[in-house]
Amino acid sequence: MASEPFIRDLLRRESRGVLDYFGRRAARDEAEDLLGETLLVVWRRAATIPDDETRARMWMYGVARKVLAGHRRSLGRRAALTDKLREQIVVTPASTDDATDEVRGRIAALPEIDREILMLVYWDGFSLVEAAAILGMRDTSVRTRHARAKASLRASLADQGMPTPRRAPTSRVRRVAPDS
Repeated sequence: MASEPFIRDLLRRESRGVLDYFGRRAARDEAEDLLGETLLVVWRRAATIPDDETRARMWMYGVARKVLAGHRRSLGRRAALTDKLREQIVVTPASTDDATDEVRGRIAALPEIDREILMLVYWDGFSLVEAAAILGMRDTSVRTRHARAKASLRASLADQGMPTPRRAPTSRVRRVAPDS
């Protein structure tokens, strides 16, 4: 079992290198969290740290590798769950009638960013400028995509013989200021 001073020296000496290891393999903001998790594992498993400096360094990088692998698995599971939830929300919304289902289906067939713009504006009540800020896009890009998405949706519905108003409904979500 390695002594406490040996462990402290190992951590002091190798922490920067392990941070760089994570920085090359993950996002920089994730790298710091991964280093912290690695240091916790090292302290918890202090009894298994080899006494030789070289082997201790190799052991610590092995721990870092396992921490990174666990992090990647977690990201994969989170992404899969997010995609599954997004699909469920977009594809199977509460149904009201056949026309509504048809419109929702056509919206779901749009590219993801166009669909998001339309939903932010018409379902969530945001202006195009607000939608652009939420999406981290330029106002002009959102305006252009919005116009193209509406035209595409209108044409798609017209091909099916569905009525297509020239102007979309202007109902907006009323925002209420919180009580002071």
